[in-house]
Amino acid sequence: MEEIGLFPLPLVLVPGEQAPLHIFEPRYKELVDECLDTAAPFGILLADDDGVREVGTLAEVVEVVERFDDGRLNIVVEGAARFRVARLTDGRSFQTAEVDTVDDEGDEPTDDERARCLAGYDKVIAAAAAELEELDRDAEDLSFRIAARIDLGPEIKQTLLESRSERERVVRLAGLLDRAAEAVAREREVRERASGNGRVEAL
Repeated sequence: MEEIGLFPLPLVLVPGEQAPLHIFEPRYKELVDECLDTAAPFGILLADDDGVREVGTLAEVVEVVERFDDGRLNIVVEGAARFRVARLTDGRSFQTAEVDTVDDEGDEPTDDERARCLAGYDKVIAAAAAELEELDRDAEDLSFRIAARIDLGPEIKQTLLESRSERERVVRLAGLLDRAAEAVAREREVRERASGNGRVEAL
């Protein structure tokens, strides 16, 4: 069990995902500077109207984009291992906790389940006409790689983060992606109609 600094935010960072952060509060400037000095990660936890969640992701600083004279920072972090808060600790300006690593325990997805999930991913990308970095379609952590590329919202991402089964995550994502593709296609159609004549025609 290790003790880490915590950074509650209204976002979920999944393993392998990169995200930009603007650090301006003195306590979090202290936390990030300390992590930079020691090459240690800090923990990101989802904080919303329901409170601060217990399962989060270790975040490693991969780039300092800009450092301002007043100590503010623009950084890029990458998600590493998942953790669960075992016990909150104190004594620092920022929140700290002793944490345990969260590992998968469930089954692996079948080839058909992976194929359905990938098909759903392809539908979303095609519907959005998006150009993304090539996806490693054979990756063992396929669910997290897809969740890092498709904006599913923090609640869904938190559910995926807390799941300890890659099969469960892949099966859940397959259904979500099918519905997301339909929603993206409808939204794109509405935008195209609206830009064509200034109004949306009811069908």
